[in-house]
Amino acid sequence: MALIQHKNAQVRFDQQVENSENYVLPFIEATHSINAATTVFEVGCAEGGVLKPFLNRGCNCVGVDLANERIDLANTFLADYVRQNQVTFICQNIYDETFLNQYKGKFDIIILKDVIEHVPNQSDFISYLKNFLAPRGQIFFGFPPWYMPFGGHQQVCEKKLTSKLPYYHIMPRSLYKHFLKAFGESEGMIESLLEVWDTSITIGQFERYIKEAGLTIKHKQHYLINPIYKYKFGLKPRKQLGLIGSIPYLRNFVTTCVYYTVGL
Repeated sequence: MALIQHKNAQVRFDQQVENSENYVLPFIEATHSINAATTVFEVGCAEGGVLKPFLNRGCNCVGVDLANERIDLANTFLADYVRQNQVTFICQNIYDETFLNQYKGKFDIIILKDVIEHVPNQSDFISYLKNFLAPRGQIFFGFPPWYMPFGGHQQVCEKKLTSKLPYYHIMPRSLYKHFLKAFGESEGMIESLLEVWDTSITIGQFERYIKEAGLTIKHKQHYLINPIYKYKFGLKPRKQLGLIGSIPYLRNFVTTCVYYTVGL
């Protein structure tokens, strides 16, 4: 069944802030300095919580999201930083020419946290992101690989069984749709989950797209237990064993989250 953070924006924002402070920012800082001179761009920023620790470091930030209601929440939650012109939140498609012209080559850090698995044409999209990088800039990606137990995001399901059952999202698309319908999920929920099915991404696919885009992996960390599972399931974050992470087929099924920073 849907968790409290799926319904409560304040809870969701607070969790974004804590996760970013404890995991995202330190991971990025391992390969790129973060200070008042750093410019940060988050794609799919939602309520803006991921950016707050960077704002606290003095960074100048831009957050973009296609959901206007979430941009409104970001402007509310981070109103003090908005008034100080330290952060700008925008509801716009980054493929728009006006957006590209305004922000081309502007950012030291680009963040995509739980976003790339929702993006169509991921190979082209990753290559396009290079347009916004400043010299020596880096892009952070954090996402749940498709074949992991809840890679279909089925934890957001409305029904208890479908929200708790792992791995069934890897069924063929038509069978997956019938399964969700048979157990009473709404048409809206089914459509949302099928969108995730259509844009699913594995670890191997992601690393191939990075190579095709002419980018280099600077730093990576695979997790046996995703840091955000602290909030979803009450589980303590745990890094994946290096041996498991080196076995391509096996790691797909037992790695619940991956973090990467990449650059030119």
